[in-house]
Amino acid sequence: MAHSHSHGHAHSHAHHGHQHGHGLPASGHLNKAFLLGIGLNILYVVVEAGAGWWYNSLALLTDAGHNFTDVISLLLAFFALKLSQRKPTDKFTYGYGKSTTLVSLLNAMLLLLAVGAIGWEAINRLGTAPALNGTAISIVSGIGILINAGTALLFFRDKDHDINVKGAYLHMAADALVSLGVVVAGLVMYYTGWFWVDAVMSLVIVAVIVWGTWGLLVESLRLTLDAVPHGIDLAAIRTYLEEVPGVAEVHDLHVWAMSSTENSLTAHLVVEEGYPDIQLTHIRAELRDHFHIPHVTLQVERGAEGHACTEAGVYH
Repeated sequence: MAHSHSHGHAHSHAHHGHQHGHGLPASGHLNKAFLLGIGLNILYVVVEAGAGWWYNSLALLTDAGHNFTDVISLLLAFFALKLSQRKPTDKFTYGYGKSTTLVSLLNAMLLLLAVGAIGWEAINRLGTAPALNGTAISIVSGIGILINAGTALLFFRDKDHDINVKGAYLHMAADALVSLGVVVAGLVMYYTGWFWVDAVMSLVIVAVIVWGTWGLLVESLRLTLDAVPHGIDLAAIRTYLEEVPGVAEVHDLHVWAMSSTENSLTAHLVVEEGYPDIQLTHIRAELRDHFHIPHVTLQVERGAEGHACTEAGVYH
């Protein structure tokens, strides 16, 4: 067994073929979900914007604008999903997974911009509310509830595996609620003739969008800056590694998201004398299964080498 310890010395990389394996059937289902969702929503945006313009309803127009940005975001999310499935190349050795976090960042910024313009218009309209057709507004939004809720259900299965799909799911679920709000506004206007309700509803929609988008913006920014992804307990990982028999010290521990679904870890393990063969395979399996990190690179250092490395670390 004397020769076996030398291989632990080099950087070693976990084989993670299985990780992509179980994702394949789901991605076929996701492709369908995205295409169907995009198709239905484009159709609805056309109908809703047309009706909003025809019936002069700002709430309908706001909602149509909102749904349109959602169509764009669905297209972007779909595009990012496709990109992230492409194999790494010599130029992009990590693959294209990061595109998913960039897209959710772009998405959040687009929404906030759209919302600003709409809010401005709604505030200007509050003083001068035109007469509106409450029934028509309610009917058009009723269709919206069905389409948005239906699209949200398409993503329900995969929403917990991917921040990008979760973004799409949350968008659609929020849209269904917003459409419900517009239905209520239409009914109120029909029965009471309070036409200012339309502009107020428009502002409520704006508030809902800002509230929902803020979280997405912050999380996307964090992942873009290679922060530790949500749901990863760095302290627990450090403790686990330090408690591995033979490991004297853990340093240069980094965890980051390679895409919106896959996390990576690198660490240096300083190993005590008398432990020729540290169980790297076991450590990797544990990090993958228990801590949900499929891509693991561990550098094993012994005695003097470990010292040199920590000394150097002081000056960084």
